Amino acid sequence: MKLETDQTGANGERARVHNRQLVLGRILAAGTMGRAQIARASGLSTQAVSKIIATLEQDGLLQQQGTRSAGRGLPAVLYAVNPEGGYALGFEVRPNVILGALLNLKGSRIATLREPVDAATPQEAAAIIVTMRDRMIAESAIDPARIMGAGVALPGPFGRTGLSAEASALPGWEGIDPISLIGGALNLPITVENDANAAAVAERINGMAEGFGTYGYLYFGAGLGLGLVNDGHLVTGAYGNAGEIGHLPLAHDGLLLERAVSRLSLVARLQAAGVAAPDIDTLSALAADNHPVVQGWIADAAAPLARAVHVVETLFDPETIILGGAMPQKILVDLVAAVDLSAASISNREGRAVARLICGRTGRLVAAEGAAALVLNRLFTPRFAPVASALQ
Repeated sequence: MKLETDQTGANGERARVHNRQLVLGRILAAGTMGRAQIARASGLSTQAVSKIIATLEQDGLLQQQGTRSAGRGLPAVLYAVNPEGGYALGFEVRPNVILGALLNLKGSRIATLREPVDAATPQEAAAIIVTMRDRMIAESAIDPARIMGAGVALPGPFGRTGLSAEASALPGWEGIDPISLIGGALNLPITVENDANAAAVAERINGMAEGFGTYGYLYFGAGLGLGLVNDGHLVTGAYGNAGEIGHLPLAHDGLLLERAVSRLSLVARLQAAGVAAPDIDTLSALAADNHPVVQGWIADAAAPLARAVHVVETLFDPETIILGGAMPQKILVDLVAAVDLSAASISNREGRAVARLICGRTGRLVAAEGAAALVLNRLFTPRFAPVASALQ
């Protein structure tokens, strides 16, 4: 797990939590570290580091992991994050399914669940999430007291907007405070983000975005979303709706991007041809067989996707744009290959270290795991904290 952290610590009682997060983040990034090494990396005194380590060991978040010889004197004790010191829950709520993930302190997957629903109304979703939490705890046999919080990923836009009637939006959620509703049902600290932002965080921790500070993440949920990460920070906007690129009109006729580039649009195309595609496994099989409807959709989606990439590059100037989410890997690979990015762009320059559009980690659980990762990020760094305000 790779996380962005502040370059130096801040001494003083007011900065106790900051320094605790900083030390944990440094150790997590390095794997193992000794006290003197932590002090040099954080800018804290060795005495301050010793006090913080003692507290973290007492809380079960750190564990000793061997020693390292440093020449004269006693070997330095090495410390590592204790994977079983804590856990984070993550959930993604889509219109017709709820996905759940349980991660340990190092971000490894402990348990996952998928629960289809007819319509993910607020009260039904909250009740299902509680049941999923209980099942994952029982199946993994972890200590419930070690769960530090939960993240919830929702499709945008948040609040009452003119786009709330789109098929990818959640029905009945306008005006609902998901933090109070789901946090109260779980009786846990809760973080709420849109699904694309959560997926972008997951990609940064365990995927293709490792090592990038500024990138865009085009996310295939039901519709098409965009997570923006700038210098390690999520860009959320005033009302939490930054990156709703699926609702971008393609032309003067008002046709929205996600009507042409989304899983919903692909499924609709298949249904019109008499081909049922109820889940990603079916889509994967059709893609593997190079089904003509799938290949036709890819060919038609390439041009609007290229325009979307151009818009993101022009407005955001990312290091790269990553394509991922709940779409079969082969479809993403074929899409990237089909997109023509030869038109003039600020990102179309020589000497690039990475391609402008790349495939990320795929799978139906990427946003749910990203939601859990939001909780872990809050523990490990004071900087990379998501903003979940103004959702109503």
